[in-house]
Amino acid sequence: MNTIDNAINELLEAIKQSREYVEYRYQLEKINMQPELRSQIDAYRDENFALQSNTPEDQLLWKIEQFEEKYRKFRENPLVNDFLVAELAFVRKIQEVNLKIAEGIQFE
Repeated sequence: MNTIDNAINELLEAIKQSREYVEYRYQLEKINMQPELRSQIDAYRDENFALQSNTPEDQLLWKIEQFEEKYRKFRENPLVNDFLVAELAFVRKIQEVNLKIAEGIQFE
C-alpha cells in the first residue's frame, strides 16, 4: 500500500470515530427501525434537494419558507429532527474535510 492509501485509511478511521459520524450512525439506526418514517424522511430529503437544485435564485428564499412551513409539524418529531440535525452535522464535517484537502493541494 502506498502513502496516500495509508493516509486515506487513517482518515476513514478518524471520520468513523468522529462525534459527528457516531451520532449520525446512531440516529440512522433509530430511523431504520421505522421503515415508514424512513420513507417519509427520504421523501423530505429528496424534495429539499430538488428545491435547492432547481429553484431560480430569486425565488429560493420564498420557496424555502414554503417548504419549511409545509414540513414544520414533521420536523417537530424528535426522531426526525434528531436524525436530520445529525445528518447535517456529519455532511458539514465531510464538506470541511473536502475543502481542507482542496485548499491544501491548491486545487481550484
